[in-house]
Amino acid sequence: MKIVMMGTGPFAVPTFQALIATEHEVACLFTQPVRSVHRRKSSIPTPMRDVAAEHGIAIHDPVSVNTEEARQLLADLQPDLLVVCDYGQILKDFILATATYGGINLHGSILPRYRGAAPVNWAILNGDAETGITVIHMTPKLDGGPCLQVVRTPIGPTETTVELEPRLADLGVPAVLESIEMLLKHGPEGTPGVVQDQSLATKAPRLAKADADINWEDTAELIYNKFRAFQPWPGCFTHWQQHDKPPLRIILKEIRLLREPAPEGIAPGSVSVVAEDRLYFAAKGGQIIVDWLQPAGKKPMRVADFVHGYHPQVGDRLLSESALSPQE
Repeated sequence: MKIVMMGTGPFAVPTFQALIATEHEVACLFTQPVRSVHRRKSSIPTPMRDVAAEHGIAIHDPVSVNTEEARQLLADLQPDLLVVCDYGQILKDFILATATYGGINLHGSILPRYRGAAPVNWAILNGDAETGITVIHMTPKLDGGPCLQVVRTPIGPTETTVELEPRLADLGVPAVLESIEMLLKHGPEGTPGVVQDQSLATKAPRLAKADADINWEDTAELIYNKFRAFQPWPGCFTHWQQHDKPPLRIILKEIRLLREPAPEGIAPGSVSVVAEDRLYFAAKGGQIIVDWLQPAGKKPMRVADFVHGYHPQVGDRLLSESALSPQE
């Protein structure tokens, strides 16, 4: 096949590299335009561009792929197949129609569960014991096409998005290659795959920074799942009510879940234990053990250094951002 790869983030890199190593022709890469990091001069890493440049593959980065200019570019290439993964744009039907076999998409969940931009994050956040990848034959409906391949894998009890996403990306490689063979076997007019049950569909919308605010009314397990799910971005944060100062914003960098309840009299959302090298935060159904944290305006630090410099005490309150008064 003559393939056009469409991808931007690291999740797409293993598939891109595998396609290049096959007998298929990878005609070019469509990827998102380079964007600068907010308030910095450096740019966000572009791993897909790096792979394309290494292999001399042409790069196209339209602001929108759903334009007449992009459609004409694809039509001139006359691709057999569009392979889409971690691209960041939804393809309309007239773009899919530029390829003989349309497009396939590698998605980081067991569809129809978790359609959207952040499937891995939401699977961890919801405490799922299992996830996987799905390769679909694309339709204009977001992640709604028939499933060509599904691969399942357990989620480790302490596994974070940073650890799970690369595993899923690697699992997707043979599934994408097998999906291409399925399409070739059935021909351009074939309809392989299993139609999704739309009634089982759930959404996995893109994360926002505000989502990382810890609500201490949640259970300890949910708080821990949020921490695992929101790595490396947006992270998780709370506010520590200092003794005679305004609340201090704290980013949690390394934490653990303790299912034992806090000592009697310590309410959820309070410091429950101050140890030499760790802090315990009380929550419903357990406690959160903090090993590393980052006060606002400071570098990440070990709890031992935080305790020495800030002197937290048992019973100190922890506040979500929504609980702060306008004056604070």
